[in-house]
Amino acid sequence: MKNLRLVLTCQLFLVLTLILPGTITAQDTTYRQQYELEYSERIKKTHINGRYIPKDLDEAIVELDKIVDMVGKAKFKAQPEENAVRKLHFSFGKWLIVNWGFYEGSRFSHFLRSHGVTYPDDMAATVMTCYHRHLNGRVLDFDSLAEAYAEKRQKEVSDRLHKGQVIEKRTLPKN
Repeated sequence: MKNLRLVLTCQLFLVLTLILPGTITAQDTTYRQQYELEYSERIKKTHINGRYIPKDLDEAIVELDKIVDMVGKAKFKAQPEENAVRKLHFSFGKWLIVNWGFYEGSRFSHFLRSHGVTYPDDMAATVMTCYHRHLNGRVLDFDSLAEAYAEKRQKEVSDRLHKGQVIEKRTLPKN
């Protein structure tokens, strides 16, 4: 009986240490490949979930002019730019993120990514800022805005890396 337990324990150990980790890695790779495949398909689509997806900022502004009613435009336009973007982030901004596929990928999110705006919240803020400027007859200055968001994110990553704390140092054995 002890020998049978030992054999079963050894078999279980082999499954857990040798076979299972490979399966998990394969699943992760498959998930990543599936995501990349879906992303590459989504960025080509003109419509996702029945909603038109603009190809660039100019089309996005034209589309927003069609979608946003006159009262909404007037209220948005009347606020200072920074307040308009900040106050409406969780309504107008989230609508942009969800309906124009900023998380899952769309041709518009791909356009924004290609200009250095990589975070969905930054994408929404960029579009909202440009739309506010459009309504107020100001220059959109999209390139500078996109560059500012890209630099902001790069600085955050750099700061996080420099402020990181080493928990434990280990010396690797020499072979």
